Amino acid sequence: MAGRLEGKVAFITGAGSIGPGWGNGRATAVRFAQEGAKVFATDLDLVRLDETLSLAGEFRNNIKTSVLDVTKSGSIEESIHSCIKEFGTLNILVNIVGGSAKGGPIEMTEEIWDAQVDFNLKSVFMTCKYALPEMIQKKSGSIINLASTSGIRWTGSAQIAYAATKAGVIQFSRVLAVQYAKQNIRVNTVVPGQLHTPMVETRLAKQRVGGDVELLLKQRQSRIPLPFMGDGRDTANAALFLASDESRFITGTEIIVDGGMSARCD
Repeated sequence: MAGRLEGKVAFITGAGSIGPGWGNGRATAVRFAQEGAKVFATDLDLVRLDETLSLAGEFRNNIKTSVLDVTKSGSIEESIHSCIKEFGTLNILVNIVGGSAKGGPIEMTEEIWDAQVDFNLKSVFMTCKYALPEMIQKKSGSIINLASTSGIRWTGSAQIAYAATKAGVIQFSRVLAVQYAKQNIRVNTVVPGQLHTPMVETRLAKQRVGGDVELLLKQRQSRIPLPFMGDGRDTANAALFLASDESRFITGTEIIVDGGMSARCD
């Protein structure tokens, strides 16, 4: 039985992970490979990509890894062209890369604000800029951008630049979807909530609760109606649906992956 992405080529940013386990990008790269896609998996750290290949197991031959700095337009252009040269085309673009910085406008420096815009929002603009010509030529494509529930609601801490840029990703995707709908290019957004990804242990716990991982997990779980916390594999499954032909009539919208958190009124 053919996989749901058989014959497709997917370009994925952030396909490594900041630590062991299922980050959003790693899980997406592996899930797509399992479903038959040829995956051009990119990350700033080649060691992290090697770990992704290991987790892919028997499907690792479907994945080609490459170093990419999403804050550099030249690096993005070169990487997109390398993907097309390697696999002959580009059908799916998944923008996973992103990260938060704490603080509001008083606490945050202008330099951090600019870095957040470049990392979380401009990177999406640039990958689309270089991937779209191939999709337009083929009159087909699916672009999936990763936002965050921070872009649609308060999520427990002030991170003004992250919230603003992730809200920007959502609206960017909606506008792009309408602009290129006649070319049969679909653009949608996955909006993860407070998942248990490697970032919790490696960065967030140190920043917010003095390294107490269990306390942070308890705080995050308290906001989620479902009795468990999802991880990167839940993000990957949402992206898989939007990349597949099963979602052929879906564009310009969002799938929220947060266990019901955003449905709460408090």
